[in-house]
Amino acid sequence: MFARWVQEILRSPLLRPGIRSGHRTSGIFVPVVRGSSAAGKIALLERGIILSSVAYLAFETYKWKKGQTVVHASIKVDDIIEQADYLYGSGETAKLYELLSQYKDSNDAELLWRLARAARDVALVSTTPQDEKKRLIYESFDSAKKALELNELCWAAHKWYSICLSNVGDYEGIKTKIGNAYIVKEHLERAKELNPKDATTIHIIGVWCYMFADLPWYQVKIASALFGTPPSATFEEALEYFLQAEEVDPNFYSKNLLFLGKTYLKLKNKSLALDWLTKAKDFPARTEEDIEVQKEATDLLKRLGEKI
Repeated sequence: MFARWVQEILRSPLLRPGIRSGHRTSGIFVPVVRGSSAAGKIALLERGIILSSVAYLAFETYKWKKGQTVVHASIKVDDIIEQADYLYGSGETAKLYELLSQYKDSNDAELLWRLARAARDVALVSTTPQDEKKRLIYESFDSAKKALELNELCWAAHKWYSICLSNVGDYEGIKTKIGNAYIVKEHLERAKELNPKDATTIHIIGVWCYMFADLPWYQVKIASALFGTPPSATFEEALEYFLQAEEVDPNFYSKNLLFLGKTYLKLKNKSLALDWLTKAKDFPARTEEDIEVQKEATDLLKRLGEKI
């Protein structure tokens, strides 16, 4: 049967006399030579088929190995993320940054936004030198920006891009910071749209509203001169977001409790301010930020007690 099939091919126009180069048909390279006997042509053809079969098997092996490499890489990324999330949950800020810094050139958005968060967290540690703090803030922004470019549908990339962009503004002056405020809010709202159950995103939008509601008059004047219509918000809007964050995840963050107390103070509701500030003061301190929150809440409670 094989010989008959070969004979049929030999009679086909693909093996015309006088052709020195080979022909590629259906992925099989058929060699042809002038003046060869039928037996020689069969031998050459058989050799070509064998070589093609070997090449095909090699190609299939390559594809399989490539697939295995992709799977392995995927597992590796998952392992790194799992380890990173464990370190983050354990408050191991320095170790987390050390781990993720190895992957700063990664093209995985999930790794990069976590690196942005880690770099920023190290920058906020009180013992971090000022020059190193600035470097880390800009590094965090670069990582968050790359994560967002890689995956526009990653809610955490939007969240950390907005946070890091705001932090960069601290080094570039009030004009840049206010100018970026619209972009910050836009990405926070996009993060909330993609993941409405992330309480910290909702909290940060509340902080954005609180800060612009509480903007000093001279900064409002500068912003009006620069932008015509600067960003604006009210304490009522800020309160709505802080309460919504608490509804999504009760008692999730000491600073949300603090801002609830501060916002109620701004709205002249001393009774509710007292309740939330007390919760902030009694919140278990796990981080430097928690300790700062406790101190600020305690100071505000003392002032509130004096006025009462």
